[in-house]
Amino acid sequence: MWGGVMSDKRPPFPPFTTETARQKVRAAEDAWNGWDPERVSLAYTEDSEWRNRDTFLRGRAEIVEFLRGKWEREQDYRLRKELWAFTDNRIAVRFEYEWHNHEDQWFRSYGNETWEFDENGLMRRRYASINDLPISADERRLVL
Repeated sequence: MWGGVMSDKRPPFPPFTTETARQKVRAAEDAWNGWDPERVSLAYTEDSEWRNRDTFLRGRAEIVEFLRGKWEREQDYRLRKELWAFTDNRIAVRFEYEWHNHEDQWFRSYGNETWEFDENGLMRRRYASINDLPISADERRLVL
């Protein structure tokens, strides 16, 4: 959504600079921390390809369904992303996020993602590798 209107373009556009790559990373972090699967899905191409841990997805409808389930399981989700590297139309990030399950066990999840964008600034590929570490509530660093 840009200016209240759905768009098939998401600036900044490739080729990326350090500044525009950081803008993409920040926009992704902000969107994911909003827990709105429909909003998040609009940053991806209609046929976007994902690997998230051991789950493989294709397209916005599958992304929305996946994120709804994720945020149902991962309560009070809070994410931080950091730019790792970039090229013309690709960005690599490392991240950590914290969440708790329905039994109130907290976790910190660590991972890396590689992203590939089309000419309109939409992400056409997202590959994520993630590991979870159980933590106590007082070990949290990413407080809402």
